[in-house]
Amino acid sequence: MILVTGGAGYIGSHTVVALLEAGYEVVVYDNLCNSSATSIARIEAVTGRAVTFIQGDVCDAAHLTQVFQRFPIQAVLHFAGLKAVGESVAEPLRYYRTNVAGTLTLAQVMAEHGVKQLVFSSSATVYGDPQQVPIVESSPVGGTTNPYGTSKYLVERMLADMAQADPQWSIAVLRYFNPVGAHPSGMLGEDPRGTPNNLVPYIAQVAVGKLAQLQIFGDDYPTPDGTGVRDYIHVLDLASGHVAALQHLETGKNGLLTVNLGTGQGYSVLEMVNAFAEVAERPVPYQVVARRAGDIAACYADVSYAERVLNWRAQRGLREMLQDTWRWQQRNPNGYDA
Repeated sequence: MILVTGGAGYIGSHTVVALLEAGYEVVVYDNLCNSSATSIARIEAVTGRAVTFIQGDVCDAAHLTQVFQRFPIQAVLHFAGLKAVGESVAEPLRYYRTNVAGTLTLAQVMAEHGVKQLVFSSSATVYGDPQQVPIVESSPVGGTTNPYGTSKYLVERMLADMAQADPQWSIAVLRYFNPVGAHPSGMLGEDPRGTPNNLVPYIAQVAVGKLAQLQIFGDDYPTPDGTGVRDYIHVLDLASGHVAALQHLETGKNGLLTVNLGTGQGYSVLEMVNAFAEVAERPVPYQVVARRAGDIAACYADVSYAERVLNWRAQRGLREMLQDTWRWQQRNPNGYDA
């Protein structure tokens, strides 16, 4: 049985679908601070499988202990955390408490129950402002530009120390680039609270008429059109990467494995706006404003290591990512709890 923390959230819910479709039994543990229990019902509808859901916080050691006592947990996929760059700049302590202390608490409870297989949801933000792109896993880390990235970097250091101290740990650290898209059924997708912090859901809400216009943070970066360049990956490809990582750990591979999950292709903000407008067949109004604190010019992955070690690579292109996003947005204009 697999414990998925943050399994009601955007990436977690799609990964739970992938796990169920691969034949795993799943327990979802989520405090719903940035997600909806409706996603659990949607997962069950999509897969035809029952999901055990427990509402709880990863900082709550006593509650986590009860979960490990109640279920025969064999491995943990750890998504639970806060993830907005701008918000982390404004509220750094909240990010360190949830992301760092929460992972520490989870790891302690896992160790107490002899569960030492862990797949951790990290981020390309650990690379900071990269010296060169595409980014390989051995690129320098730690020169982070915001507290969110720093929290992920600190957790990575902690997990590396754990693996070094105790060779029974088997840990996969997955450095995501920019997850987008939705389940092709239109039943699962990204449902941000308030104004979206990420580009594609913001564009989608403008296209559907929920928001008046997109704000583009800076058009004076050293990129072809002056806007930031990122590596966007379909959330279903990301989910399959987690299943591949878990299966890698199950072969008895102990120690720490660190892998980039992206496509290896960068797209600028303006390219994304124009591509979405084409898919949605309507304009996406935007306004260029000042750069946002913590942002960088360009970030995209070298994905050859993931293909070599996990036998995994992203399968879906940009048009499919945006078509699935648009289908989700049209069918769920106000998210899960409309």
